[in-house]
Amino acid sequence: MSRCATVSRSLDEPVSGTAATATTWLLLEQPGPWGAKALTSSHLDPTLGRTLEAAAEGTGVRIALIRRPGRHADPGRAAVRQVYAAHTVPGRAWLHSATTRDPRDLLGLDLAALGGGDHRSFGAALGGRPYDGDPLALVCTNGKRDRCCALLGRPLATELASSGVRGVWEVTHLGGHRFSPTVLVLPYGYAYGRAEAHTIKEALHGAQEGRVVAEGCRGRSAWERPGQAAELAVRSVAGEYRADVLSVVRTDGEAPHWEVTVGHADGRRWRVTVARGASLPPRPESCGAAVLGAPARMDVLAVRELRPTALAS
Repeated sequence: MSRCATVSRSLDEPVSGTAATATTWLLLEQPGPWGAKALTSSHLDPTLGRTLEAAAEGTGVRIALIRRPGRHADPGRAAVRQVYAAHTVPGRAWLHSATTRDPRDLLGLDLAALGGGDHRSFGAALGGRPYDGDPLALVCTNGKRDRCCALLGRPLATELASSGVRGVWEVTHLGGHRFSPTVLVLPYGYAYGRAEAHTIKEALHGAQEGRVVAEGCRGRSAWERPGQAAELAVRSVAGEYRADVLSVVRTDGEAPHWEVTVGHADGRRWRVTVARGASLPPRPESCGAAVLGAPARMDVLAVRELRPTALAS
């Protein structure tokens, strides 16, 4: 039986505008196996998982579990766990890290504030501080959600780690199984699909220098999907790959048609016409799908640089 990622690749389904949406990522190290809904079906206390899920709803914070690449045994004893929080909005992006022996410490976080870019509760509840290590590469490997994530994601995570790349973690869910292997690069929050080791190494090197690698990029998680597609289209047209100089200023319209204004830190503006289409012919949206679907796609119809006199319109 064909895997969803194989079919998506063979049909050349575009990846732009397909990244998971989150202004802030909250990542907790959890050893051992993960179930399909890892926060409530892993060795993490499910009551804690449900409480964190409920607290994050509507805040812009996306919570995921992470683990080191390799064997997934749980030592079964209290261990120091790594915790990261990353805010991905340009101009205000940050990545902080902390450690804890008790995941219940996360209950002290103000998730609404974290989603808005305020990291003070991360410091108060966990002793978190600005992260000064190498950029992070989070590779989705949760085969309980979709087998493509395990079959394609785990070998990529292992290859990256074994080749000496630092900052590599396995992660529970990034969305878009059919684009496996999927990877999120922090601190900037750009996601990649159909990722290969050389692309992720280049993306990590770029992140160190404040640049975005466009190859295989699904978009920046800070934006909704029309904004993700629009920002990447402006990067292509303008040849601008510095990470934090472009922002989605406004989005007008509603599905299936939007006018997205993308702004540059130097004052330039572009208006991007984005339309939601359907990926045809029908295909499995995940390996476990009982029926074929036509996944939504973001099609960029036009990119127009605005003259100064048009900026007020």
